[in-house]
Amino acid sequence: MAAALVAVATGCKPSAGGKTGLDMANLDTTAIPGVDFYQFATGGWQQANPLTAEYSRFGSFDKLAQQNIEQIHGLIETISQATNEAGTVDQKIGDLYKLGMDSVRLNQEGVTPLKPLLDQIQQIKDKQAYIDLTASLRPLGVTPFFGFYIGADDKNSTMNILHMLQAGLGLGERDYYLENDEATKAIREGYRKLIVKQFVNVGFSEAEGVAAANNVLKLETGIAQGHYPKEKTRISELNYHKVAMADLSATCGSLDWVGYFKGMGIEGLDSLNVGQPEAINAAVTLLNSQPLDALKAYLTWQVIDNAASFLSDVMVNTNFDFYGRQLSGAEELRPRWKRTVGVVDGSLGEALGQLYVEKYFPASSKKRMLELVKNLQTSLGERIAGLEWMSDETKAKAQEKLAAFKVKIGYPDKWRDYSALSINPQESYLANVQQVMRFDYQYNLDKLGKPVDKDEWFMSPQTVNAYYNPSSNEICFPAGILQPPFFYANGDDAINYGAIGVVIGHEMTHGFDDQGRKFDKEGNMFDWWTAEDAARFDERSKVLVNYFDSIRVLGDVRANGTYTLGENIADHGGLQISYNAFIKTKQGGSSKPIDGYTPQQRFFLAYANVWAGNIRDEEILRLTKLDVHSLGKWRVNGALPHISAWYEAFNIGEDSPMFLPVDKRASIW
Repeated sequence: MAAALVAVATGCKPSAGGKTGLDMANLDTTAIPGVDFYQFATGGWQQANPLTAEYSRFGSFDKLAQQNIEQIHGLIETISQATNEAGTVDQKIGDLYKLGMDSVRLNQEGVTPLKPLLDQIQQIKDKQAYIDLTASLRPLGVTPFFGFYIGADDKNSTMNILHMLQAGLGLGERDYYLENDEATKAIREGYRKLIVKQFVNVGFSEAEGVAAANNVLKLETGIAQGHYPKEKTRISELNYHKVAMADLSATCGSLDWVGYFKGMGIEGLDSLNVGQPEAINAAVTLLNSQPLDALKAYLTWQVIDNAASFLSDVMVNTNFDFYGRQLSGAEELRPRWKRTVGVVDGSLGEALGQLYVEKYFPASSKKRMLELVKNLQTSLGERIAGLEWMSDETKAKAQEKLAAFKVKIGYPDKWRDYSALSINPQESYLANVQQVMRFDYQYNLDKLGKPVDKDEWFMSPQTVNAYYNPSSNEICFPAGILQPPFFYANGDDAINYGAIGVVIGHEMTHGFDDQGRKFDKEGNMFDWWTAEDAARFDERSKVLVNYFDSIRVLGDVRANGTYTLGENIADHGGLQISYNAFIKTKQGGSSKPIDGYTPQQRFFLAYANVWAGNIRDEEILRLTKLDVHSLGKWRVNGALPHISAWYEAFNIGEDSPMFLPVDKRASIW
């Protein structure tokens, strides 16, 4: 769906720097720009922001997100301490927060809130009852075997349809089940131990836990074997197969699909998109062939894992020992208030967002952002017009798509209605979280078969991120990211174009990356390129694939240039587009230094500061396996060697380790 700028965690309050905005203390001037620009531009930041026990990664995004979560926390605390009328948004926010913060009650209840659902699974006597239950659990976010979502039809972007896709893996990614290096095998063993412990925690015997874990690993490995490799999931046309209901069993395996969808709350469906038919077929084959005991163990685990974060400390800590400590390298569980604020924020995000923007987002910031976006659109249009490798025919279509961009800044024009959501403080924390899940499920279900709402936002205003959505051809910049070190309300052009300007250009370029380029100005998957231009685009993209494939991120582990291609193209385009816009400003045409650095140098220093951060080895390995984004260090040291203006700004010569000959540099947008 939407291509986001980064996958974020949370992290301490950022410094706004000096009067000029860019904090010179972030630099490490003992480093040489042409040897390691990331260290030169962010080494001081890294030293000043060491990883604390709760973080596996902590960077500029996380630091700003930490400021935002503290602000949201203050809003929630004020609400929770007031007397709120039943049924109001404030009542829902306050009571959900208090439920999550009540550790005494959570520990007294233990796993009791989950028992009815676990008992329901144990009472299943036949395969049909099992299938019926898996369908009925969908509104609770339990996704065994395969997944679903409702969104725009890739080939008819004005209408919402049901999409079915590969899913069902507790570890999320097929490689964890299929690769046999020592690190991956250790993760599988840790996952097995987690399953055993959690089964025991909810009341099963040790022997039952061991048997269940063996069944879960065997079944999930079978599901993983049918999955598309992650690189293939990025090829849009290979993940679109619109299938009539009458043909679904022939395509996806024998199942009472009409009955299954009815159990999900969907009736009268005539067709849907099956993203990965072979993967769904393999999962259905397992569903039909595996013994009932194995299937029940798998569903039980899905239910336990889905609920553990909302139960007792024993359940939460056991999950953290694997997912946090072993998988990501974090040493300490996030404090309860942060976890609870995260749940409330995820549950009533736009309600909190409305309060957030009223207090923390000035209208002047939106006005300046609109000006920046307009300048960046003009810049991208100029670069498209000047492309020597693209035909006039394809250029005309590209310009049409650029002109049709929908721009969303700060917050939505209309706010989501939460009146149908019920939060009952007499019920358990888990029961109320499940109510939120049902509410969200129905909210999405109500879209099925209806026109796409082009005004809907896919991020709350307080989110420190941004996105491009190909099906609506829109770029979105929430209020949360429009603060230092991304956006400086009173900063000079160099740092604003180098930071938020590149972010804007990044999201615009997603409309023309290896995925976005396959969608037209209306958001429909349509090949608007000449065959020759498409071939030239692929050839130029291959330069980035090969370059990032050569990067060693840790030991002998390399980056994945194919999987991260879209984000690397977007970084490359963002830098080119924003710099092209910057040099047209008064400051961009000047060489007058500020704090000892020219405007051109400040542009690239501001860009690097966006990606400042520290990260643990475990998280490097996890993100390299899972994330479509390159690691922060390589979004600087991997991107800048392809930007000619960077060489000129810092006088990078052929003798510098980061130097790339011109004919080896990527040149796309």
